Amino acid sequence: MTELRIFSYLPNPRIWKATIAARLCGVEIELRGSSPQELQDWLWDFDARPLSEVEPQAAEEAERIGRVGFTGGRLFKTDAFLRAHPFGTVPAAFSPDGQIGIFESNSIMRAVARLGHERFALYGHDPYEASRIDGFLDASLVFARDAQIYLFALREPTVPPDSHTRAKEAFTIYAAGIEQALQPDRMFLVGNDVTLADICFVAELSLFSNERTRHQALEKSGLEPILSDAQQAKFPRATAHFARLADHPAFAPDVRPYLERLSAATK
Repeated sequence: MTELRIFSYLPNPRIWKATIAARLCGVEIELRGSSPQELQDWLWDFDARPLSEVEPQAAEEAERIGRVGFTGGRLFKTDAFLRAHPFGTVPAAFSPDGQIGIFESNSIMRAVARLGHERFALYGHDPYEASRIDGFLDASLVFARDAQIYLFALREPTVPPDSHTRAKEAFTIYAAGIEQALQPDRMFLVGNDVTLADICFVAELSLFSNERTRHQALEKSGLEPILSDAQQAKFPRATAHFARLADHPAFAPDVRPYLERLSAATK
């Protein structure tokens, strides 16, 4: 039985937090969604679906003005969706009956870990490990916020220097913390196996890797890529940790095809 339904634009590395966790702890989840462009023509609901499958009156009643990534455009969100998801954003997860909404990718990932805790302790083995994992997840939010602003800026013909500066500082702080946590030769960020901290690190860095497809915009703006070889060489443990986890059986189905597409787009 499906234990969690998730609606989002796809592909979305932040959704991997849930899908990777689900593979590790045996939780069945259902994904619904489409590309960001096509998602504007979907009904946002527990029973999310294309508008072509929705009665015109129901679509009209759900029409809203988009924000955060869909700024100014029309979106179609049901009242039930907004009751479950008060911030009105995706990814949006639901309990099996659709009554409880879980928002923000880290919280959706935590829900999967809690559902499958007896099968795999992704959230640690005791309150101390769980709290340490929470620390990594909280630190990731600072990086993720500035990274998202920067990735949106990369869509424009030129990149504002201030968004580049903030993103570079956020990446440096986050990567340095990961680097320190892996010293001297740790294989995982918390404990002796994969936890939510490792999953979140891989998902956020994968999303940030979209920078590689926008080198022309950076060059036009007189800016250097943040994920340059020289920059990554400053964090050898963090870089190796990412590469090792990308090949892990629970990670690879999501991470490998995505990185390969990014690599192909830069050629």
